[in-house]
Amino acid sequence: MSTVDIKPAGWKLVEVGRVVTLRSGPFEGKLATVVEIIDPGRILVDGPSTKEDAVVPRQAIATSTVSLTPWVIPGLPKAAGTGAVKRKWESYEVDKKWAESSWAKKREQQDRRRNLTDFERFKVMRLKKQVSNSPKHLQSPASEILLQGLKVYLVGIQH
Repeated sequence: MSTVDIKPAGWKLVEVGRVVTLRSGPFEGKLATVVEIIDPGRILVDGPSTKEDAVVPRQAIATSTVSLTPWVIPGLPKAAGTGAVKRKWESYEVDKKWAESSWAKKREQQDRRRNLTDFERFKVMRLKKQVSNSPKHLQSPASEILLQGLKVYLVGIQH
């Protein structure tokens, strides 16, 4: 007989304590945690972020308007109050984990590109042309520097 290796599913389930990002509405792009499951289509969320501009007030929202993250706050009781959620949020360091994730970095880069001025878009275009038009045998050191400059320009510079 052969051995069968049964592994748990890798699905992200809607569960109490699951950290979610809101996809639409006035709090789009902000983090919250599931506090209670009202019915299959609605959940009660609370987002007591440590940043003032990222706080999501406690509210019922549709499950279709959230994206599930891979993080679950362990030990969060059902229908926990905002204070308890905030303490668990801070002890689990949700904001720090979010900031380090590739998802957050990608969103930040998209926001940066979306908010470029016309002149900044022009500079990005010129940098890309320099890289693509440089001779292939010279591309290794020169293009590396140009590409690094382009990445720093798009991601790191604040207005």
